[in-house]
Amino acid sequence: MARALGLCMARIPMLTALVLAWIVAGPAAAGGVSAPETVLVSAGPFVMGSDRAEREAAYRLDEKAYGHSRTRQWKWYENERRRTVETPAYRITKRLVTNRQYQAFVAATGHRAPDVDAKTWKSYKLIHPYKRTRRHAWTAGRPPKGRLDHPVVMVAYADAEAYAAWLSKETGRTWRLPTEAEWEKAARGADGRHFPWGDAYAPDRLNSHDRGPFDTVPVGRFPAGASPYGMLDAAGQVFEWTRTPAGEGRHLVKGGSWDDSGCGVCRPAARHGRPDRLKHILVGFRLVTDAD
Repeated sequence: MARALGLCMARIPMLTALVLAWIVAGPAAAGGVSAPETVLVSAGPFVMGSDRAEREAAYRLDEKAYGHSRTRQWKWYENERRRTVETPAYRITKRLVTNRQYQAFVAATGHRAPDVDAKTWKSYKLIHPYKRTRRHAWTAGRPPKGRLDHPVVMVAYADAEAYAAWLSKETGRTWRLPTEAEWEKAARGADGRHFPWGDAYAPDRLNSHDRGPFDTVPVGRFPAGASPYGMLDAAGQVFEWTRTPAGEGRHLVKGGSWDDSGCGVCRPAARHGRPDRLKHILVGFRLVTDAD
């Protein structure tokens, strides 16, 4: 009897710890996977796209940073039609999906780990050398050392969708990639500001090439760069897949990245398409789910 009572008393600290962990992390689904932290984006209209003044300011940022006018000459920002768009309420992940979160998916499903071979990388015709991809490449189903909390990259569009489907099954609620409008509203709020924090570019509020390490960093490192809804890393860090098509076999990406300076392309209104098959060191993703 005394022994049994002793065992029960010994378990009390363990039970207390489990309860505290549940309170902090939130309830896990039956499969043991906790839903990622989200922020609520309220229903209603928001200003999407850019006007002439915003585009002009973006071109000037690029010209100052790079010392040339190529984004202006190539009319990079001329497809940002300004208009008012209405959305229902929804929730979006506060942070980008990390290597840690994606590792759980790879381990549970046997899905291919993020990587790309030299021949495939060369076929993309990107400016980054293949050697630079190696710091992001996984080995034996594991992320690179010290990068568990960095955003997962080198994931094709189908990989992001597969992760969303798996997370939906594990948590019992539907997750998916955001539309362009959903992503942009969450990133800039309703008032049409140029950046998540306001109209003036602030290089200390994001991971860009202006002040960053020319690499990914752990997600959420720039709380001062949060959007009005609380979304983090909405500018810089890595571009993000959306579910909005950008032509045959392509989808829009948003947000800018760690190798951008200026940073006209880091504005939430900026938009361009990437091939669905692309596994880029500059592209990751986050997810949305229903508001209730």
